[in-house]
Amino acid sequence: MPAVRPDNVLLLPRVPEPDPGVPERPVRQVVHAPTFLEGAGFPVRRPFPGQQVSLRDTDPFLLLDHLGAIEYGPGEAKGAPWHPHRGFETVTYMIDGTMRHRDSNGGGGLIADGATQWMTAGAGILHDEMPTEDLVRHGGLFHGVQLWVNLPRRLKMTPPRYQSIEGNRVALLTSADGGAVIRLIAGELAGHRGPGVTWTPITYAHVTLSPGARLVLPWRPDFNAMVYALSGRGTAGPAHVAFGEGQLVVFGAGAALSVAADRRQPAPAEALDVLVLGGQPIREPIFHYGPFVMNTHEEIVQAIEDFRAGRMGSIPAVELTPGGGPATS
Repeated sequence: MPAVRPDNVLLLPRVPEPDPGVPERPVRQVVHAPTFLEGAGFPVRRPFPGQQVSLRDTDPFLLLDHLGAIEYGPGEAKGAPWHPHRGFETVTYMIDGTMRHRDSNGGGGLIADGATQWMTAGAGILHDEMPTEDLVRHGGLFHGVQLWVNLPRRLKMTPPRYQSIEGNRVALLTSADGGAVIRLIAGELAGHRGPGVTWTPITYAHVTLSPGARLVLPWRPDFNAMVYALSGRGTAGPAHVAFGEGQLVVFGAGAALSVAADRRQPAPAEALDVLVLGGQPIREPIFHYGPFVMNTHEEIVQAIEDFRAGRMGSIPAVELTPGGGPATS
């Protein structure tokens, strides 16, 4: 699992543990992610939405898809051809392998090891996410995550926006004892900020814990908190509740959260890799139909009409650079 790794963990800024009196969040629920087929037929593990956990508990997050890890053979890799979105943001984080993004706002590019593509669909956009020609032709390892972040009513129709966050831009941090590498993609941790620009207040990080390491993070009391295991096994919370690959931990209230890696990891995992995520709940009605997430049924009907009428854009002739301008040769 390459993602982004520091040359020397001991040189990274450290996230201090909260004071002993700070209330630690208990584990409320451990959810096993069922497997679905998405796009043109690629498998994903999806801890939410679903019957096991309420969207009220995951608010402001709407969906989490774990893509892989899978070793594709030649000709096997599939993607998600052109499709619309409205009313939220899609965040695609590539851990291993490559994916190519294009959208009708001119955003696009290659998402490779440790990079993040952050697309604000807002008022409406068309995009596709496809494997590279090399991956289709020769096969290879593919591992990533897509997160959907809701937008509040006042921002549902905000203009679309695209952010390309290369792996070398994430904020690299470590735990108080140096046993964990924290890749902060968006939001704030102990005064450190990730590069992702968010409309909805969230914190999103990829953490690797060495066998036997324990991480205690300060966490905003007004945020919810979840941890999803990408690989490996460990425990969470003050009661040391066990969880492992493909499982989501939902925490209760508090101002700190803890995760620990088992001293012996199941092969082929060499460490416990988790996503740590939380945000400020929006607490507004949710009406969704496939790729549209709005506040009322009437807004969903309007979204479908706008898509059919071509009002969500068309495939662009040029792509934008990461800075937002047209690409030049």
